[in-house]
Amino acid sequence: MKLKFNSNKTALIRVDFNVPMHNSKILDLNRVHAAIPTIQYCLNNKMSVVLMSHFGRPIKKNTEFSLKKLLKPLSEILNKKVLFHSDLKKDISTKNIPLQNNEVILLENLRFYSGEVNNDINFAKQLAKYGDIYINDAFAASHREHASISAVKQFFSNSKKFKGLLLSHELEQLKKLSTLNSPYTIVVGGSKIGSKIHILKNFINTADYILIGGGMSFPFIKFNGGKIGSSLCNDSEVKIVKDIYNDFKNSSTKLILPVDCVTTTDLIRKTDIKICNIKNISRSSMGVDIGPKTIQLFKSYINKSKTIMWNGPMGVSEFDEFSNGTKNIATSIVEATQKDAYSLIGGGDTVSEISKFGLKAKFSYVSTGGGAMLEYFKHNQLKTTNDLLEIIS
Repeated sequence: MKLKFNSNKTALIRVDFNVPMHNSKILDLNRVHAAIPTIQYCLNNKMSVVLMSHFGRPIKKNTEFSLKKLLKPLSEILNKKVLFHSDLKKDISTKNIPLQNNEVILLENLRFYSGEVNNDINFAKQLAKYGDIYINDAFAASHREHASISAVKQFFSNSKKFKGLLLSHELEQLKKLSTLNSPYTIVVGGSKIGSKIHILKNFINTADYILIGGGMSFPFIKFNGGKIGSSLCNDSEVKIVKDIYNDFKNSSTKLILPVDCVTTTDLIRKTDIKICNIKNISRSSMGVDIGPKTIQLFKSYINKSKTIMWNGPMGVSEFDEFSNGTKNIATSIVEATQKDAYSLIGGGDTVSEISKFGLKAKFSYVSTGGGAMLEYFKHNQLKTTNDLLEIIS
């Protein structure tokens, strides 16, 4: 039975339009396409729509991180002109916006305002003025206690706050993974080290193998006495690694680290590209991809796995020169999937890369969220979504 929304009302929808970019160019629009069913559902129910999202991690207002660049592609996908509201410091009541029946408005980047990440109640109150109902369809951001995800719900009654179609679908798929076949392998990469390192602890004695690549690997290598040159790492992450090793000491889960890597002395100019032992990177170089020996090592574990979860690329894969490791791991997981392994892929950068390689349709399930996916496995739920109704029930 479909829940009946009142026409001539406005749906405030938290979407995730944090699309991957490189040199000011949008690499793919997967996350935008994923939000369309919920937006269209509201429009079909004769509602107007106000969309809010974050984009990147700007410290202050910066045109590089403006969501205005999504107006054209979003309008084309919806086949409808999308309006833009650029200044959330002004009175943001819909009465002060020329909002007509069945119109769509996109708000400026929420993270231009400190109230978003601080889960500020006053900022949330401002946001709530935009809608008669609230819909969270931003699965990839739903592990965060931010104003547009958490505090905003206080301003809507229980009968007026909902899960979007994408969010509901994501949660349904993750719920199916409560029983996992072994061997169970987790592949973790990317550069969002702080959040992922903590979450690794939650897979102790659950996963058989955890393969760590990309920027994630360097705190581990440094902790073990390796020389990592100018590779991505800071001292606080090395301290976290020490705690992780203590937790893993008596567990059945095996941590697998890279043994070699691709290095360069300049990421942009791509100078002096070499392959070296990952424990012996020269002072002037940085690791930017896993090397051929590591690819074969990781493949040996992936090939014998029955369940595989992957989050984060193996290098700076937005550059073709440093995408070989990510492509090889993707291909290896596809091959395991074709041999009846279950493969779950998550994270914006990872999804962007497998789409670029033309492999997206060859995994068992592709999630729009990486951190949210991992957080779900930590608690077997996403706490910020527990009090939301289904749009269609």
